[in-house]
Amino acid sequence: MSIHHAVTVRIIAVLGLCIGYLFSSNNLLAQDFQIENPENLGLSSIRLEQVDNLIKGAIEKQTIAGAVALVARHGQIAFMESYGMANIAEEKPMREDNLFRIASMTKPITSLAIMMLYEEGHFFLTDPVSLFIPEFENPHILSEEAGFSKSTTEITIQQLLTHTSGISYKFISNTDRRARLSQIYSDAGISDGLSETDGTIADLSNKLGELPLLFEPGSEFAYGLSIDVLGHLVEVVSGMSLADFFDSRIFKPLGMTDTHFYLPSHKLERLAALYSPGEGGIIREVTEPVEEGYASFSPTYQYNEQQSYYSGGAGLVSTTYDYLQLLQMFLNGGELNGIRLLSPKTVEMMTRNNIGSLNVEPGIKFGLGFAIVENASMTGDSKSPGTYYWGGIFNTRFFIDPNEELIGIFMSQRIPRDPERLRDRFVNTVYQAIVE
Repeated sequence: MSIHHAVTVRIIAVLGLCIGYLFSSNNLLAQDFQIENPENLGLSSIRLEQVDNLIKGAIEKQTIAGAVALVARHGQIAFMESYGMANIAEEKPMREDNLFRIASMTKPITSLAIMMLYEEGHFFLTDPVSLFIPEFENPHILSEEAGFSKSTTEITIQQLLTHTSGISYKFISNTDRRARLSQIYSDAGISDGLSETDGTIADLSNKLGELPLLFEPGSEFAYGLSIDVLGHLVEVVSGMSLADFFDSRIFKPLGMTDTHFYLPSHKLERLAALYSPGEGGIIREVTEPVEEGYASFSPTYQYNEQQSYYSGGAGLVSTTYDYLQLLQMFLNGGELNGIRLLSPKTVEMMTRNNIGSLNVEPGIKFGLGFAIVENASMTGDSKSPGTYYWGGIFNTRFFIDPNEELIGIFMSQRIPRDPERLRDRFVNTVYQAIVE
């Protein structure tokens, strides 16, 4: 990066942050969502009982310990219930204000931060990320057999947002090539952001920039650590830690008072316990960090001593109600409670197909932070075309259907995700409750 370019970027960053602080300080309160009679929102109370039946059935079978489910329509809550136990051993019932490890539901928040900086003129989405993180200059590609080849192109910011960068996850090793890259990541000490990690997100990003890519940037879709790199980009451009940027520019304006990278000690009692299948498939609490092959995760990283690694792809803890603030802002076209974080045109850009002819799965494309339903006839469910959604590895899920003005959130704590696809069945039971 030239000195002139660097100075220009820094000046724009300072101006953008000043503007952000000006507007974010006007309102620090969450939207006061009203609990409405479902019938007034075009939903059937009787049919919403299917959500109850679904989740209670999973608890009875000990597939999960507990959950919180929320359905909102036309800007009001039609359904919000807590089920089962937040901690079985401690006999703590699940409450609506329980905190959950949201893992990859962190990614839309980091994507939001990037798009806020994009709106302020700090970069083009087509810019190579190496303009800001030099370690990503001159990337190499992992070959099919052995060794590496020089890439013909560099990773752009947009390719990071769409998971077409060639950056993978260590725990995804389902092909020979991905297994080879997982070993390289493991040898380099790369973290997936799901457990205690030394150093900072800058350290991770700089290491990743020097490692080979899975494929030529832009040629494939492969889920990975791209959004963690974008978390570091937020820090470089803004001059703030990712945690401070989130707090001042997103969480306080939206009233997300219970969303954190690391929990304050007085909130620990609200964190739901993490469970995993044990003998006979019956869940057991996970109390210690787990290392299985290339996968590593921990139930304690949100409150252990390490306080400097801010995973923009997987690190946050939140509540169902907090996350609703974020989703309603997107559904409103970038505004909530009189505070605008994004232009409607930017939200439109984020929630349309940004990967061309590539697919996440049949009928599903990817935007800038979300999976997008493009061809509903291929998905096998009731989601409208244009619905966008994502979830987290610890068994959380959200969706936004702009056509129906509908939001659904499911929060539970289990790894791996349950074999009965409870999250997907939750979505289906929400849609069957629409009657007008």
